[in-house]
Amino acid sequence: MANMASMNIHLPISTWIKYNWKRRTASTTPCSSRWPGGPGQGGDKRQMEKGNRQDSYTSPVRAILTGIGDLFRKSSGGLTLDGLPTLENKKVMITGASSGLGFATAVELARRGAHVIMAVRSGMPARGEEVQRRSGSGLVDMVRVDLSDLASLPAFVKQVKDTFGTVDILVCNAAVVTRRSRRVDPGLDEMFAVNYFAKFLLINLMLEEGCLDLSGPVQPRIIIVNSESHRNPSAIEWEKFGKYEEYGMGKSVAMYGYYKLLLLTMANELSRRLNPGDEVRCPVLALCPGPVNSHIAREAPKAFQPLLKLVFGIFFRSPRKACHPVVYLAASGEIGHNAMEYLFLKGRKVMDPKATEPENGRRLWDLSEQLRKRF
Repeated sequence: MANMASMNIHLPISTWIKYNWKRRTASTTPCSSRWPGGPGQGGDKRQMEKGNRQDSYTSPVRAILTGIGDLFRKSSGGLTLDGLPTLENKKVMITGASSGLGFATAVELARRGAHVIMAVRSGMPARGEEVQRRSGSGLVDMVRVDLSDLASLPAFVKQVKDTFGTVDILVCNAAVVTRRSRRVDPGLDEMFAVNYFAKFLLINLMLEEGCLDLSGPVQPRIIIVNSESHRNPSAIEWEKFGKYEEYGMGKSVAMYGYYKLLLLTMANELSRRLNPGDEVRCPVLALCPGPVNSHIAREAPKAFQPLLKLVFGIFFRSPRKACHPVVYLAASGEIGHNAMEYLFLKGRKVMDPKATEPENGRRLWDLSEQLRKRF
């Protein structure tokens, strides 16, 4: 989910890859992620400087090349799924679980004993039955949710509460990249709604309804699938927050990265609010899985779909492999001691400072609360 593109290519992809790969390998060095490391952001100043790769996600082609480059420069962290505790007696809800990374995560967590709740817009009941078949688990349920329909979220959360009680782990995975701006009620851009604001609403509603219970015997976790593209925006445009603007295919990837910056900024502020001082009541855990061979580019022009399918299939990671960081964050006992973490591929990595700046977090939270009053 992290690096996708609808394509607008003026040179053959082989030419782009050859030229840009030479430029990128000459000017950047591998991220020296360390695992395990200290709590919080992890890493050091050099990692942050190497990680702030602005302009890498401003166009579809750049996004794909950056994703390919990320895989060739895999982080050296030692994240492993070996020896992780089982997830028996844990309820895990995954948004966007009908395909791609979300589906693979559902299979793996069900295989590890979790009661998996697939929150999906489509694919009922077939995709849930497929998760049961692949995992060998009967503890798989499905609930329908459309994250672009923001007004429906309170009723959805009430349904989850009435049906399942508490949820131990929430995985916010669903995302969309549209070919161009698209308006949804109440006048918001669809990518803003799905990729940022619906997650803000969903998390807060689940906390308020007790679906995520901070006072219960089991420490809940919130896992947010993000992207290295959060580094690309130069600043948060406060005056434009929530305002609908027209844009075309050429800007859609840049907007995706911008909303990922909002999401990660919100995640940091959420962690500060849930975990005051040294107390960790609910870890907020984010990750970039790297480039994933998924259906997120489904709105790309049909003429480019065969090329995209070829490039994704050759260079991008399978969802089965890409879901490993999500599984680690869900099952690791060690990670529960940390209020906030950000993983990239196989290790911790420093987030962009715009996302971790407390003043940005407070301001974004206040604006989001003001927008919420419209629902």
